Amino acid sequence: MSILFGCAFGFAAWFLVRYLLAGLFTVNQNELAVKTVFGRAQRIEGAHTSDDPIAESLNPEERERYRWPQVRVIGPGGPYFKWPWEQVHKVSTAVETVSMAYDPENSNANEGGTVLEAVTKDQLNTGLRGQIRYRVSERNLYAFVFGVKNPIAHVMGFFISVLRERIASFEAPAVDVIEELKIGDHALSTPAIGVSINDLRKNLRDLNETMDRECASSAARYGMVLDASLITGIDPPHEVESALAAINTAYNQVSSDISLAQAGADQTLVQSRRAVEIETLRAQAEVEPLLALASQLRELQKAGPGVLASYRRNVRLRLFRKARRAIVEART
Repeated sequence: MSILFGCAFGFAAWFLVRYLLAGLFTVNQNELAVKTVFGRAQRIEGAHTSDDPIAESLNPEERERYRWPQVRVIGPGGPYFKWPWEQVHKVSTAVETVSMAYDPENSNANEGGTVLEAVTKDQLNTGLRGQIRYRVSERNLYAFVFGVKNPIAHVMGFFISVLRERIASFEAPAVDVIEELKIGDHALSTPAIGVSINDLRKNLRDLNETMDRECASSAARYGMVLDASLITGIDPPHEVESALAAINTAYNQVSSDISLAQAGADQTLVQSRRAVEIETLRAQAEVEPLLALASQLRELQKAGPGVLASYRRNVRLRLFRKARRAIVEART
């Protein structure tokens, strides 16, 4: 009897340790967790990512293709409990930064993950350097944990394909070029216009913003959010580097000459406007006393028939008092 009691006590203790105490778990502050029951994730019935705002950047066909179910997310904290037939999948929500030339499946690709090659619209093979920041999307954990085998590989492939397509078709805004190289009504054309590498270097900010917009659908596709992309360098081929340097030098010289000419013209215009204002003020200063005198004479004339004549006589007397000689017309 004691043997049976001991076996039962031992089994109960083993079960308590193995399935109850070992079933407790916690989720760290920079983590999220998803629980599966017999291998199936706990889902929110009737909820899919195609109905979520993260899918706004997808077209109707892509919404059907990337229609992932919404799962119940376990946030940081604990302790939580799971049964033996349940499994917990934890993912980090920290923001990661990698080189845009990083290849998760081949560390030797793209010159060891340092330079990404792309072809411009004028068939120049350029090297791109920069970084991208990404994190796991809390609103699409199913795609990241269960739907995609290697999410970072899919995201990097998606980003690189969009970037190369944008580099191959990039054109600088024509309005910016005309406004920069314009004197009066005549636009100047320089050799730098139409060189795609120069256009890309001058519009890096616009290129980065375009990449952020184009890659906004990565959360709905693969469960990863591209927080930002930062292209820091565009290197031309070695065989055309010296030619590009000469073109840029000439372009900068032309821009400098244009700026100096515009500054001189602006200064001349300002001086001319100032001279006109001064002469206008002088003329107004000379005319103002005459206008005031005419106004006074009209008021005197309204006061009576003899007032204006008396005023004229008094003025003449004051003038005679100040004059040394007076020439009076003799009446015969």
